[in-house]
Parts: sequence; C-alpha cells; structure tokens
Amino acid sequence: MDWNKTVLGIEFGSTRIKAVLIDGQNHPIASGSFEWENQLVDGVWTYSMDEVHCGIAECYASLKKDVLTKFGVKLTTVGAIGVSGMMHGYLPLDRDCNPLTEFRTWRNTMTAEAAAELTKLFDFNIPQRWSIAHLYQSILRCEKHLPKLAHLTTLAGYIHAKLTGEMVLGIGEASGVFPIDSEKLSYHSEMIENLDAIIAQTGYSWSLNDILPKILVAGECGGYLTAEGAKMLDAEGDLMPGIPFAPPEGDAGTGMVATNSVAPRTGNVSAGTSDFAMIVVEKMPNVHREIDMVTTPGGNPVAMIHCNNCTSDINAWVNLFGEFADAIGSKVDRGELFTLLFQKALEGNVNCGGLLSYNYLSGEGVTDLDAGVPIFLRQPNAEFSLANFMRTHLMSALATLKIGLDILTEEKIPVDKLYGHGGYFKTPSVGQRILSAAVGVPVSVMETAGEGGPYGMAILAGFMLWKKDGQSLQDYLNQSVFATAKTTTLMAGENEIRGFDEFVAKYKKFFAVEATAVDKM
Repeated sequence: MDWNKTVLGIEFGSTRIKAVLIDGQNHPIASGSFEWENQLVDGVWTYSMDEVHCGIAECYASLKKDVLTKFGVKLTTVGAIGVSGMMHGYLPLDRDCNPLTEFRTWRNTMTAEAAAELTKLFDFNIPQRWSIAHLYQSILRCEKHLPKLAHLTTLAGYIHAKLTGEMVLGIGEASGVFPIDSEKLSYHSEMIENLDAIIAQTGYSWSLNDILPKILVAGECGGYLTAEGAKMLDAEGDLMPGIPFAPPEGDAGTGMVATNSVAPRTGNVSAGTSDFAMIVVEKMPNVHREIDMVTTPGGNPVAMIHCNNCTSDINAWVNLFGEFADAIGSKVDRGELFTLLFQKALEGNVNCGGLLSYNYLSGEGVTDLDAGVPIFLRQPNAEFSLANFMRTHLMSALATLKIGLDILTEEKIPVDKLYGHGGYFKTPSVGQRILSAAVGVPVSVMETAGEGGPYGMAILAGFMLWKKDGQSLQDYLNQSVFATAKTTTLMAGENEIRGFDEFVAKYKKFFAVEATAVDKM
C-alpha cells in the first residue's frame, strides 16, 4: 500500500468523532472513532475542550490500530488530511489560539435578540446558532472576554489551527460564521461594514476582518501538519509532519459531498441527533426565519433548513424497550432492536392513527422555541399500537424539517434529486420511505452513506490532491467518486404522502401543548 495515495477525513460529530481513511479509488479502507456526548452545563450546551483534544487522539489511535490489524503496518503518513465538525456555534480565541469561553454548540438557543437585530440589519436571515449571532449577543451582554478576542472560529477551524497553525475555513463552514457573497466567494463586505460601524461604537479594538478566519474553497490547500499537530494526533509519535490539509469544513458541507449533492437542483437530508436539509438553489429564495442561506464547499448558494432535534427521543424510547427486554430475561442486541422497531413502524397507519409526539430535547429555531420538552400524546380513541407508536416518533423526527421544506415548495424551488444519510437511514428502506412521504419526492441512499461526514471530508482532501486542471468539485464527484456508486431509491405512495400531511397538520394544531410545557417546565 502506498500511503501517500490515501487521504484521511476526521469529523467531530455530535455523538462521536470518526476518522475514515480512503484509497486512491475513494474506497474506505480503515476507520476509527471516539464516542462522546454534549453536556448542558450552566444552561449552555457544550463539549469540554479537554475532551476535544482527548477525543481526536483516541479517534486517531483507533484508526491506527485498524490499519495495523488490516495491513500489518504502523501508519506514519497519508497523502492529505481534512477536518470537519459540527457547523456554527461560538468558539472565540485569544492570540495564542486559547478558547476564551466554553464552546457553545449549534444546539444553544440563547441568541434570539442578536439574531433578530442582525437579520433586520442585513435583510438576511441570521439563525441563532450562527457564530456571528453568538458574537453579537456577547457584545449586547458586554461579556468580559471580548477585549481579548483575536479569532472567531468553529470547532473544525479550531482543530485545523491546532494541527496546522493556519486560521482558515472552507467556504461552506465559513457560511455558518458570517453571510457569504457567493459571487465573490468571500464574506459579504457590505454586511461587514454595517456591523463594524456598530462594533466601533463599543470601543473594542478589533473589527470583523481582524477576527474572521480566511476563506478557502474546495481544492485549495489549507496548510500543512506541524510537528506539534502531529503529536496532538498521534501520541505515539509515529505520524510525520508536513502532510497537506484540505480547508476545514462543516458537517453540512461534508454531507453534501458524501451524497454527491453539490450541483444545483440537488439536495440531501442528514438525520441523526439533529437533522437538516441542504438544497442547492438556482435562485435565492425570499428571506425566511426558517431558511438559512449557506454554501457548498465550492461556494454555490444553498438553502438550509436546520433542526436541533431528530433521533435523540427515538433513542430514548428504544433504550426503554431494551431495558424491558433485559428485565424479562430476553436481552437483545441494540442494533437489532433498532432494526426491529424501525421496520415495525412501516406497519402503522400512514397518519399514525391519532398518536402525536414532539421530540424536542432542546430549543428549536424553526418553530421559535428556546427550550424543549419531549412529549407523547394520544387521543382517547387513538389506535395505540407498537407500529403506530414507532411511526409517530419517526415522523415526529422529521416534522419540523418538513415545516421548513414546505416553504421552499411554496416558493417553487425545484429539487430533482434528494439523498439521505445519517443514522436515521441505517435500517434499509424505512427512513427513506418516511422522508419521501414528508417531502413528496424520491429519496436515494448511497452504499457509502453510512460513512457520512468523515468520508465526505476525505473526498475533499482527495479532491485537493487529485483534481484535474480546471475540474470542478461537481465534475470530480461525478467522474471520479460516484460514477459507479450503488444507490437505492424509494418513492412513497400517495397515501403515505397524504398521511404525513395529516400528521403535520395535527402537529401544528396542537403545538401549543409543547410551547406550554416549555413555559411551565
């Protein structure tokens, strides 16, 4: 094996850090992972920075062990590396790249005032989870760390800087920090000027251009692994410095790459702890609070509907069924239990037979809630069966996403292809069929979809190394990565589509129950 003809993608996901090593034919050949979970500390959803550093080292060690097991050699180099992570959030740094606050993740809904003011100032939707919303909210609060602020970045940008010494972001990741001008492939200059004028009145010595990371597009080099970075990744000291890095990206961008959804009129839905839809658009939709305008890693405009809550409530119920199985002496493998319950959902009524649930563990920007309370409801005459119960939770996981996507449908934004990836689609056909019922179009899943974001990040690293002169990311994916990819496509029946519409109508009608629970609890 020529290790210089391999590329490595590492992604900081919401429940695990995962590394995927692929060969020159874009086939995964080794992987590693580290399990972790966000914590609610003093009202802030966060991950400790100690665990960030420990996690990437453990993840790489797991990958290195996999390489040794499969190939009988210690991994000392690869052709290129790329790091991606959860988009958005707040990670302010001082001049020495040290965090000034806890890492505030995408899950926080604490910036409503700032987001509303910036949306009005820019005439451009600024979601609560975007980095600029967190920064402006910190300014409104006069937080003590602001005089020391030297860099504003994301988790992926922070890790990239620690490994390479370069404070840069891929354009897709940067679009969750500050609005992008897709024609100039840069931060929107007029918006920067407008906000800088306000910041200047606060007396801080920095301006936005001082603190925002440099933007790079897919295919450009983001720097090289330093000796310190090599030690941070490989505690055993076998990894050699000097390896080139692709620009760091967000999980939304890597999801688009992993599903070949970077061309106009294509889209993908990532569904795991959170769920989001990315639709590459030919024209900009009107300004809507529910729709975020971001970009592909190549800079094309993307309409994004991001929901903070997806499978966490499903996981909780499956764990409960697992406890029951243990209690009666019928211990069952957790993966088999998920498959069994997901498949059972397809036997349920298409409108869930009078059952309803709200899967909100945290706040939800699309439906304008700053906190969440998971709720399960049933009407007295409902058909309360296991099949309907599971179908209710699977449809609830996509209900908020559908509310946002329906806005794009009303604006006649066309979608020719929609791909699904993430844990929601792990059980064959089930997640696909329910998503198709939600959006009313065919849904495809690739055989590599299980590799997810780190696979997409590895492909971006490969694109940097192996693209032909003048070759676009779209052409590279079509010609070099997915030309022979195996894909399954499903289309929901008209009755299933009507059933989901009926479910969401009821979901909206009784939404006051969720809002009241949040208010009271």
